[in-house]
Amino acid sequence: MTSADVRRAIDAVWRIESARLIGGLARMLHDVALAEDLAQEALVAASERWPESGIPDNPGAWLMATARNRAIDELRRRDLLRRKHDELGRDMAPQSVVVAPDLAATLDQNAGDDVLRLMLVACHPVLSPEARAALTLRLLGGLTTEEIARAFLVPEPTVAQRIVRAKRTIAEARVPFELPEGAELAARVSSVLEVIYLVFNEGYSATAGDDWMRPDLCEDALRLGRILAQLVPTEAEVHGLLALMEIQASRSRARVGPSGEPILLLEQDRSRWDPLLVRRGLAALERAEALGGSLGPYTLQAAIASCHARARTAGETDWVRMVALYDALAQLAPSPVVELNRAVAVGMAFGPAAGLEIVDRLAAEPSLRAYHLLQSVRGDLLLKLGRVDEARAEFERASFLTKNIRERDLLLARAKGCAKRCAKRCAKRCAKRCQ
Repeated sequence: MTSADVRRAIDAVWRIESARLIGGLARMLHDVALAEDLAQEALVAASERWPESGIPDNPGAWLMATARNRAIDELRRRDLLRRKHDELGRDMAPQSVVVAPDLAATLDQNAGDDVLRLMLVACHPVLSPEARAALTLRLLGGLTTEEIARAFLVPEPTVAQRIVRAKRTIAEARVPFELPEGAELAARVSSVLEVIYLVFNEGYSATAGDDWMRPDLCEDALRLGRILAQLVPTEAEVHGLLALMEIQASRSRARVGPSGEPILLLEQDRSRWDPLLVRRGLAALERAEALGGSLGPYTLQAAIASCHARARTAGETDWVRMVALYDALAQLAPSPVVELNRAVAVGMAFGPAAGLEIVDRLAAEPSLRAYHLLQSVRGDLLLKLGRVDEARAEFERASFLTKNIRERDLLLARAKGCAKRCAKRCAKRCAKRCQ
């Protein structure tokens, strides 16, 4: 095995084991920052030893044992300091648990709970959404600071600062490394879902840069969603979000053309949709619905996505059902973006004029002034109504607002297509006048 093969193996093991490793250490040490440092030391040790000694039969256990030994040394050091302080007569409470004889086994206990605790801490509401996303990908996704920066197209020092500040904020806020119960657990899980969906969306429809999609981010979000669904199987919205991501991810291959150009949903070759992900998504949606109660926003969005997944062709899509689902979503989680998406469904179900009426009402919405999809949707509806020149202007406005180069090219191409249609119309009118 070459050194490059070993490096790839180490990276793969780290992605799989890092969350369990850091979570177990954090439970022992009650310090997330220190837990990550010790886990990173174990990773460095593997990078130094495995190229010479070979990859162990159980690499995850090797990392766990190495990190565990470092944690035990840390706890012994703390206990020694405590005893020295006691000997000096200082009235100080113990700062950590005394090392017990069976401490070596503690990292292997409640591994699932440890990962869930780590998720809840990394996604704590005390942190900003950007900090939550960066810390989650770092602690639970196993990504390096460089990888996170590249994924979100921000400078590496910016991401590093976000992570450092997030750890400091967690320590200063004394965020406990424990599992809340009842309503508090549901609220904290909701924060985790927000972060996972933020990561997925950035991968599915990149807000900026040269690429239409960033599949690695989608895969990271899917992995986290699947883990969370195993850890809290009775939370319907966890399954709802997982269903939504699985169904959307199933279209990934069909969303991008040979040269990386975007392919819109209704123009996609549905034979290229991943049937396994579709089945997984529909199964997760069934689990969410089977748990009972009113459907949450993620489950409703998954139900909307399922209307596309169940249609063999674009023409078979049940747009009327989608409008009803959007109506329910708008009541539960009203927002201008939801209303814009509802306008698209209304336009498909009841004609472009009905959709345009909704879009025109949204034109004065302050939060959508710089939202390129408002102009893009309006342009599409105008084009269907035959108002080609107005559609061209909307596509051009949208192209100026988007920060994604691939999307800008698509919008400019649509504007150019409108211009050609206008030119043909003018040519026909001139020909009739000359007859």
